[in-house]
Amino acid sequence: MIDPCEHPPKLPLIAPSILAADFANLGDDCRAALDAGADLLHVDIMDGHFVPNLSMGPAVCDAVRKACPDAFLDVHLMVTDPWAYFSPFVDAGANLVSFHIEVCESAQHAIELADEIRGLGCRPGIVINPPTDAKALMGTLEAFDLILVMSVNPGFGGQAFIPEVLKKTEWIRPQLAAHQRLEIDGGINLNTAQAAIEAEFDTLVAGSAIFGKPRKQWASIIEQLRSSKVR
Repeated sequence: MIDPCEHPPKLPLIAPSILAADFANLGDDCRAALDAGADLLHVDIMDGHFVPNLSMGPAVCDAVRKACPDAFLDVHLMVTDPWAYFSPFVDAGANLVSFHIEVCESAQHAIELADEIRGLGCRPGIVINPPTDAKALMGTLEAFDLILVMSVNPGFGGQAFIPEVLKKTEWIRPQLAAHQRLEIDGGINLNTAQAAIEAEFDTLVAGSAIFGKPRKQWASIIEQLRSSKVR
């Protein structure tokens, strides 16, 4: 297992979003993505309230953990009440659990939630939506191992990349320590990965760009996403 917070990457890490996988063959798809060179798996959780969609629950995360016992599972909670989900997902095998700054009452509230996650033996992450100013994270960054910048409005896969979010790194990146990862999620594909890497994101979440293509192409796509070459 690669722990992205223990092994700062020389090249960007690629995290396929299993939301775009074939749920009838989820275990096989997840194993195939890792075999094709993916570094970790991204698990999107939606509650139908914070975002207008429902996705999966802890049982699906547990199934992925059983299918891929050595995978690093990066669980992204797009939910109104993240605290209620921490224990279920850690018990289901999550290695990192992130939640949105938009649901926090204050910086102190975000830090307390991070402490809850860390107390469960899991890494905490914080997420920011495209319309939210990066300075909404002020006073919180040191508490987290991963900062996730959304490059689409969360709730559905396959949306178009919002390039304006790349400017958030100008404020966020200088404040991060070597062990902290800066992740981007939404519309990442062979046309947008270069811009994300140039903006100093080191972890790229990609869903349909990988799972939406024939499996025989996944290794090539993952390598191209990672290689930071203009196409």
